[in-house]
Amino acid sequence: MRYVNYFIIVMLLTACRGSQTPSAEAGGDSVTFKYATQLSVVRYDGYAVASLKNPWKEGMTLHRYVLVPSDQELPPHLPNGTIIRTPVRKAVMFTTVHCAMLMEFGLEDRISGVADLKYIKIPWVQQKVREGRIADVGEGMSPVIEKIIDQRPDVLFLSPFENSGGYGKLEDIDIPIVECAEYMEPSPLARAEWIRFYGMLFGCEKRADSLFNVTDSSYQALKSIARTAKKNPSVLLDKITGSVWYVPGGKSTIGQMVQDAGGTSPWSADEHSGSISLPFETVLEKGSEADVWMFRYSGDHDITYDELLSDHHGYSQFKAWRNHEAYGCNVEQGPFYEETPFHPDWLLSDFISILHPEIKGLRPQRYFKKLVLP
Repeated sequence: MRYVNYFIIVMLLTACRGSQTPSAEAGGDSVTFKYATQLSVVRYDGYAVASLKNPWKEGMTLHRYVLVPSDQELPPHLPNGTIIRTPVRKAVMFTTVHCAMLMEFGLEDRISGVADLKYIKIPWVQQKVREGRIADVGEGMSPVIEKIIDQRPDVLFLSPFENSGGYGKLEDIDIPIVECAEYMEPSPLARAEWIRFYGMLFGCEKRADSLFNVTDSSYQALKSIARTAKKNPSVLLDKITGSVWYVPGGKSTIGQMVQDAGGTSPWSADEHSGSISLPFETVLEKGSEADVWMFRYSGDHDITYDELLSDHHGYSQFKAWRNHEAYGCNVEQGPFYEETPFHPDWLLSDFISILHPEIKGLRPQRYFKKLVLP
């Protein structure tokens, strides 16, 4: 009977706690997202709740945030979630793309620290770090916790990944972690629409909405242009890294963009929303007859066909290499990672220009260049 009574008490207490959440969240107004599938926001009187789906565990929540304006007291009976006072005034950024986003908002002065500085190719950020105006908090996988605490940031911007095992000591310092999972969205525009959520955090929602609307309109116009093409060339993407070739899955943002550009990929039917790691032999078997090859690389000069072949002798077996239809994107000399997540229309224009050279009137290629013959 003692255990029965204990069980009844626990159930009653749980029921009491559970009854608070519905009443606290009654009458909310949902924010309409046109494309984003992994994000939802509901506004209530005095706060908003943003829920991020777990892209790796269907039906589970990755994180829940309660956004409360900093100029008012915390409302009573807030729902469960990480409280973030808005607008965010200071942020430590772990990615170059979100640094670039703040610069586009005109809020670059809110970057108080950065991790993985060597991967942030933004001259302004590099200069401010040299001047001591922005703190270099070390490597993203093992940041210097003391330097982060010294900055007193309102939030940390990180990109989660599957089976990461959490964020270690970062979870113990009582600073909200914004998990930037937009890269797991199933389409380029769904990923880009997350800029609206980030605008809510930094108090520039109208600016963010405007930026996204322009991107959406431009992307749709380009997509319509691509539909006029008479051919659908096959595309091979990226190249081998070490012993693995990471191929964009059919449901990834890049995979979707190839289709929107009027192209096909040997992995178009694949269901992965991220990249697939494959051995060279598998890629050769499925992609050797691709009409066009587009890849990213890092270097201090434009790569040549001879240098490409010296990286891996097997590249000569690809039709696109033999026909000199290879295009490279040097991420050291261009803002590929900074711009394309929130401006997929700019990358789509490159894809259409490469796959359909007969289509005129497109902007000059911004990221990819055709390899020059010796």
